[in-house]
Amino acid sequence: MNQRSDTLVSTETTAPFLSLSGIGKTYPGVVALDDFSMDVSPGEVIGLVGENGAGKSTLMKILGGVVKPDRGTILLDGAEHAALSVESSIASGIAFVHQELNLFENLDVAANIFLGREPLRGGPLKLVDRRRLRMMVAPLLKRVGANFSADTPVASLSLAQQQMVEIAKALSINARLVILDEPTSSLPLAETEKLLAVISALKADGISVIFISHRLHEVERVADRVIVLRDGTLAGTLPKNLIDHDRMVKLMIGRALTARVAEAHRPPGNVALKVTAIRTAAYPTRPVDLAINYGEILGLAGLVGSGRTELARVLFGIDKNYGGSTALDGKDVKLTSSTKAVANGIFLVPEDRKLNGILLDLPISQNISLPNLPVHASRFMVSSERENAAAEIQGKRLGIKAPSVSTRTGTLSGGNQQKVVLAKWLSMNPKVMIFDEPTRGIDIGAKNEIYGLMRKLADAGVAILMISSDMEEVIGVSDRIAVMHEGQIAGILEKDKFSQENVLLLAVGKAIH
Repeated sequence: MNQRSDTLVSTETTAPFLSLSGIGKTYPGVVALDDFSMDVSPGEVIGLVGENGAGKSTLMKILGGVVKPDRGTILLDGAEHAALSVESSIASGIAFVHQELNLFENLDVAANIFLGREPLRGGPLKLVDRRRLRMMVAPLLKRVGANFSADTPVASLSLAQQQMVEIAKALSINARLVILDEPTSSLPLAETEKLLAVISALKADGISVIFISHRLHEVERVADRVIVLRDGTLAGTLPKNLIDHDRMVKLMIGRALTARVAEAHRPPGNVALKVTAIRTAAYPTRPVDLAINYGEILGLAGLVGSGRTELARVLFGIDKNYGGSTALDGKDVKLTSSTKAVANGIFLVPEDRKLNGILLDLPISQNISLPNLPVHASRFMVSSERENAAAEIQGKRLGIKAPSVSTRTGTLSGGNQQKVVLAKWLSMNPKVMIFDEPTRGIDIGAKNEIYGLMRKLADAGVAILMISSDMEEVIGVSDRIAVMHEGQIAGILEKDKFSQENVLLLAVGKAIH
């Protein structure tokens, strides 16, 4: 298949050191990449965008030597390869910083950066030369703008700082190309800015970057050109002067995108869930007061570490409440376990869906039925027919894209996995839904579907608490915004006060103007 005709070609001033030509990869029943070509020149930032399932992961695995293409050639420093091995990819200076970071939290920064490559002393004793190791790590940390030392335990670092460690690790192998896979998906605005500054510094040092992100405004800021994948083929390449949100979206999904989320169809109802002086383990001396109404989406914003997720865990009965009270429909409830929360109609869609939301090895049907097995049982035995029937209903309701409800959940895209998490709760008539980072790692098309589903739930009367670090998402989706600062609600914004400035002022403990 030929590349699509709407490709826009940018002019490079520096000769590429890496070229892919006619790359194709097919899995049983799926064409992951078809006749794909691209060049990478020194010191350029390439934005790589596309919906989940567009072929980005397969392309990265080919560059990393994990997957061999079925056809096409890879030209690296003038030498032609049918495929790369992991060893040859690393040796050629291709380094990855994955969305799920690969760090050992029980070790310090230096040990993580040079793990398995530590300088040794003591002859046959082979002791790690800590002094030399620190000296080797210090300039790498300086290059990425780190404000921590080589001796800092990784467990004490924020997510953005851990990503700096991963980038420093890439630089330690003399990387010429650093591939960043959704590096800002869980970062608030301030830490995102730090990471984007690191990308600019890498570019200034002549290091190339492939920046994979669903946050298109960030791609627009940092990319010298954008490569768009759609259904395994090259949908288009946008040069710097043509990079904008609408063009990227149109190439990604083949059409212009309408408004992200509809406005509420009716005013919010009575208070569904009210917490008074709730205290979490993270901030036991900082009481939280908050009320969520039926029929509204209440956005919960704040910096990393402000206590948002900890509050959600208390409301869902996972963590202990160290004080205060919780009322549902005006009546006190004791949410001492997730079982009691579920029994009261309070459900949580967690931030890490793969770790806490679904069982990847189970089929869609069993994931959906798992929280409510008695409903799907006949004579104390779970009925596969009932499971499948319920999953079919929810699958159609939510638009889950899969060959069948028997499909293993781990094979689905991020957006469809999130829909499976949502489906298991919707079958149980929720009163309150808590979404923790609902669109993390999800492409823009699937994001809009999730936003639409949230709005439909709210319009049906469900009270929704949406925790998000994505400022555009918080402002674009919420009916009201509550902002946390150091474990407490710093303020609540009505629609007419929505702005990034107001959210950030409250997030850092300042009063809004």
